[in-house]
Amino acid sequence: MKRDNIILIGFMGVGKGTTARAFSQKYGTFAIDTDDLIESLENRSIPKIFKKEGEAYFRALEQKCANWIESSVDGTLISCGGGFYKVNNLSKLGTVVLLDASFEWIHNRLKTAKNSKKKLAKRPLFSEPKKAKQLYKERQKAYKKVADIVINVEDKKLSEVIEEIANKTSSF
Repeated sequence: MKRDNIILIGFMGVGKGTTARAFSQKYGTFAIDTDDLIESLENRSIPKIFKKEGEAYFRALEQKCANWIESSVDGTLISCGGGFYKVNNLSKLGTVVLLDASFEWIHNRLKTAKNSKKKLAKRPLFSEPKKAKQLYKERQKAYKKVADIVINVEDKKLSEVIEEIANKTSSF
């Protein structure tokens, strides 16, 4: 059975967390972040998990998180890490909304943010833009394949994006 959640997916830095917090504030809903849940579970940062345990271990944690959401979470907006779309029960977690933008727009968003050093440090892959762009290209088709709704966020105000999410989902 499909849960009554909104699942935000998209490439790292596209604004999933920012969008989730703004949506939550406007509509009075709970919002959770899968990366935050994993960091809480492990009591360490995702970069430390990747460095010590590797990607396969981290992906298993994402699946564990998805399983918990499927069994326990309803009526919530969930922002997901960039690779979370690979979990095997994504479609059961809720309405999957892809926040979409070009690689160049995302990279520029991160570079020009007020706290850009922090945002870029959290995403070390962007220190190698060619590798980041390659990963972006690989994921774009997969994101669109699993999404129920695609919202282009490029050059839109945050208020417009959350309004579009609310209008296109029946969950809230």
